[in-house]
Amino acid sequence: MDYLKDLNTAQKQASSQVNGPMMVIAGAGSGKTKVLTYRIAFLIDNNIDAFNILALTFTNKAANEMKHRISQMIGSNESRNLWMGTFHSIFARILRVEHEKIGYPSNFTIYDTQDSKSLLKTIVKEMGLDEKLYKPNIIYNRISSAKNNLISAQDYLSRVEITEEDRSSGRAKIGDVYLEYSKRCFKSGAMDFDDLLFKTNQLLHQHPDILLKYQNKFKYILVDEYQDTNYSQYLIIKALAARFENICVVGDDAQSIYSFRGANIQNILNFKKDYPDYTLYKLEQNYRSTQIIVNAANSIISNNKNQIKKTVWTSNEEGDPIKLMKSFSDNEEGKQIANDIFHTKSNKQAKNLDFAILYRTNAQSRSFEEAFRKLNLPYKIYGGLSFYQRKEIKDLLAYFRLTANHNDEESLKRIINYPKRGIGKTTIEKALLCANQNETTIWNVLENPMSFGFHCNSGTANKIDGFTTMIKAFRSKLETSSAFELAHEIAKSSGILNELYNDRTPEGIVRHENIQELLNAISEFSEYKKEETEEQPSLTDFLIDVALLTDADNEKEEDKDKITLMTIHAAKGLEFPYVYIVGMEENLFPSQMALNSRTELEEERRLFYVALTRAKKKATLSYAVSRYRWGNFTSCEPSRFLEEIDERFLEKNHHNQQSFKSVTKKSFTQPSLNPRKNFKKVSSLNKSFSNNNELATIKVGSEVNHDKFGKGKVIQLSGDAPNVKATVFFPSSGQKQLLLKFAKLQILN
Repeated sequence: MDYLKDLNTAQKQASSQVNGPMMVIAGAGSGKTKVLTYRIAFLIDNNIDAFNILALTFTNKAANEMKHRISQMIGSNESRNLWMGTFHSIFARILRVEHEKIGYPSNFTIYDTQDSKSLLKTIVKEMGLDEKLYKPNIIYNRISSAKNNLISAQDYLSRVEITEEDRSSGRAKIGDVYLEYSKRCFKSGAMDFDDLLFKTNQLLHQHPDILLKYQNKFKYILVDEYQDTNYSQYLIIKALAARFENICVVGDDAQSIYSFRGANIQNILNFKKDYPDYTLYKLEQNYRSTQIIVNAANSIISNNKNQIKKTVWTSNEEGDPIKLMKSFSDNEEGKQIANDIFHTKSNKQAKNLDFAILYRTNAQSRSFEEAFRKLNLPYKIYGGLSFYQRKEIKDLLAYFRLTANHNDEESLKRIINYPKRGIGKTTIEKALLCANQNETTIWNVLENPMSFGFHCNSGTANKIDGFTTMIKAFRSKLETSSAFELAHEIAKSSGILNELYNDRTPEGIVRHENIQELLNAISEFSEYKKEETEEQPSLTDFLIDVALLTDADNEKEEDKDKITLMTIHAAKGLEFPYVYIVGMEENLFPSQMALNSRTELEEERRLFYVALTRAKKKATLSYAVSRYRWGNFTSCEPSRFLEEIDERFLEKNHHNQQSFKSVTKKSFTQPSLNPRKNFKKVSSLNKSFSNNNELATIKVGSEVNHDKFGKGKVIQLSGDAPNVKATVFFPSSGQKQLLLKFAKLQILN
């Protein structure tokens, strides 16, 4: 075929094999989608009926792109006959055809996650179980894990090791909830997403005639991103391919990063055991990145023992060396990168959409959002909400707002029954109606119910009284407590911290981290405000500040030219000219939760490999020597992954031309548990000036550097020692008045 001339030798070989099992190991940026597309076209061109080809992908976007390419190559009529789509869409299609075999109607409903959780919540309530203990998230994830391991509700209840695990967690009835959930779904003619795989496995296992039917139909099977398949998907693929073994799997073990979703890297590593006579093809030419980025990524992933060896290379230009960026705090990290993007845009005539910030956890977006807003750099959060728009953040901010202003009706309605305290929706609606009738606020009605003729049972009245008393207690400390002290007390006393801490699902852990990050922001805010004035900032001051930060003007722009902020997991499959991988510190990346075994650590390294290989032109790695954690300024150690990069690929002038390893040895000592000691240690690294002799060297016209505001120029001095104040103009944030003894300024000239 003429179009095969567009392929390199390895791509052409992989695309033109017709029969037999084959595995294509495709390095980052090596054109795996192209191979899948061309192979399907090649099969059809070699008289394989499109009706006999099954192609499975993980996203609808991938499937649609491939269909479009194939239709251009062989015509839309034939491409329509392909069975191509996501695992869930293809198997739902099969289940609708074979519905009678499993007792479902052909038009069965598919429950999304919220539907499932709502049903689970109803069942827990009906069974009289403790709703705080049997949270929908926890039960949903438990059931999902069971289904993906092909464990039915009946099997679940019969397995002693599973029921013992539930009993030890205090949730002995999860199996009963699972059983009732399955019955209710069946009664309603509904399946959840996991059922689409679970029921397909049951269908093929329990009905040999159906299995044979689809084995004969799908004589040629292609699977994209095979390293991301779970146990349930693996079994379906293996069963369907068993008759003819014309199976082609494409993927990269070095990019297997979804074990938390159930993906099993052993599926791709053990392919040769399942099909001993398989043919292996390696796509090793990278068309995306510069030579330096490709070689640096190779030096990183070579540290993994559990892998299929390959050598990725590129004929692209050598490119710029990888930049290491050191910051003294997470707040400065955001500011430094914002400034770097600002200057790169000017020097390279780059667009905002050319830049991506990749982080390990969603909570890290906060410092970048703030820095970008101050420089008026438009951005978008990919695959998630803006930090201050996330539910848990809005919930806690609502407590802050109601503390400062009792008449804030929206905040009151949001949090009066969160965490749950037994004040129901009906009660709130009645109180609101009463307030409207009396032309007053809902707070006044709740605080003085008798005065406005608002009646409810004694139990509810006591709970309302407890809520209003708690908010008034917070209010009494508004002006006397520091912003951080009161914020932490509200988070703790309201029950939000405990609520999120007890939810150990992946989602719950992320929400708990986000609350921590909000408290970090308040602690940072307090530190810097104390540098500007000698006064202790209040929570009201923070609310004013954050209200400006969360102005939604940028969000209303229709222009798509925005900087991308996203987790590394969300970035897989994407590419950007300029990539910043941030938070490169031990216990953050690699995550503290991934240091228990070599298997977990190797997945973290693969995650770093994925992050680095998103970059086309330039990669920047950033780390901070200190971060706020629960309000304390603590020392951080650079990630071990940084030391795994061959120094040939790093900027030579990093840290005054010292090697990275020597810098890390010099810069870091055992972290102190005293936050003030940590703060002083960081200040000494920054060569801050604190005694009178050093302060005296600062004069009007001095160029200085500040941890938060960056480089600036002193334009005025006032007051007498030791309370001299400097007015400094910072290009990035405007004019600031700083008390020198607290400002920790570094003199640059």
